[in-house]
Amino acid sequence: MRGYSAWALLRGGLGGHRHWRPAWRSPEPRKQYDVIIIGGGGHGLATAYYLAKHHRVSVAVLERAWLGGGNTGRNTTIVRSNYRLPAYQALLEHSLKLWEGLSDELNYNVMFSQRGALFLGHSDSDMTRLAERGDALRCAGIDAELMTREAVAKLVPLLDMSDKARFPIAGGMIQRRGGTARHDAVAWGYARAADALGVDIIQQCEVTGFAISGGRVTGVETSRGAIEADRVGIVVAGNSGHVAGLAGLRLPVESQLLQAFVTEPVKPMIDTVIMSQSVHCYISQSDKGEIVLGGDPDQYPTYSQRGVPMRIEEVAGQAIGLVPALSKLRMLRSWAGTTDMTCDGGPIIDETPIANLHINGGWCYGGFKATCGSGWVFAEQLATGDVHPLARPFSLDRFATGAMQDEAAVGPMPNHR
Repeated sequence: MRGYSAWALLRGGLGGHRHWRPAWRSPEPRKQYDVIIIGGGGHGLATAYYLAKHHRVSVAVLERAWLGGGNTGRNTTIVRSNYRLPAYQALLEHSLKLWEGLSDELNYNVMFSQRGALFLGHSDSDMTRLAERGDALRCAGIDAELMTREAVAKLVPLLDMSDKARFPIAGGMIQRRGGTARHDAVAWGYARAADALGVDIIQQCEVTGFAISGGRVTGVETSRGAIEADRVGIVVAGNSGHVAGLAGLRLPVESQLLQAFVTEPVKPMIDTVIMSQSVHCYISQSDKGEIVLGGDPDQYPTYSQRGVPMRIEEVAGQAIGLVPALSKLRMLRSWAGTTDMTCDGGPIIDETPIANLHINGGWCYGGFKATCGSGWVFAEQLATGDVHPLARPFSLDRFATGAMQDEAAVGPMPNHR
């Protein structure tokens, strides 16, 4: 909340929050803006903030429900830049540097915790791949540290390091600048800061169509009336294909579910993010003490956000195989986010074949870590009409030219094609 004294905070808390002022406005939509951003998640709000701060244009964020109610609130909050391919390294390292100063930038605690992001290796082959990735990262000036089996055991004592372990551990690689952030705080922080710069954040406003004239978008049709704009950006995560379809476009994406779940809260037991080169689950502990677990996408097209029990069972089994102590904990809740999967696992940040209609989507299972950098580069694209150099490798036409950015072939997740 803005401008609150300690007394006002105490009064608000003891008074049932009745006297709290809203952190951002709820304006009525104007008839015209320079830029309209469709989607009030992390990427859309970050784009709006950087547009207003650096480019001085009028901006509206249109959200069909509530801010952060999509994938921003349905992920495992991991932040890192330790990718193998140069295109990912450049964009995600830029994003990580923004993460490192984000709480100060927004004057809002996004609870970014650089607790480290550890990849486990389970074989000589795994360790060779981790060493190769580490070399590529260090050549790009990005921190990466190869760890022996003994160093991994010291860092995470609860890992099963026995000879009879289901997933024997040969070593690992850590990016100590990686970590986690609080997902809803990221959305709220960007929303409050964008609102303070004059951005109109309009919730309960569903886009139902596009106004197109002479091959150019001129605005949108919404559940709250028509709104004109010079440029429109689609930033709706797993609904990218649906919203683009309203403009007659067919994107090379497929919407799948990515599930995660948390256990009951316990005292600190895991103080880094644990991932694996071959076992497709990831483990961290939240600030509330919950153990956060995730794994592979469900790998079938759907918008249901329900997921299937077999994926939860699979992830739980993998996590317990790595950290047997987790078998004693009760699961509190599970959820699923709808991810827009591309065939090479990379995002799409580009102008569409319809002039002035731009897309930032296709982030698959890695969108949260890119929130800051994605918003930065997309803001410049929407302000100037030119794709930012960091975003050019993720153009829409790469699927026609074959210039894929296939990190899946060198990453910890399986190739989902």
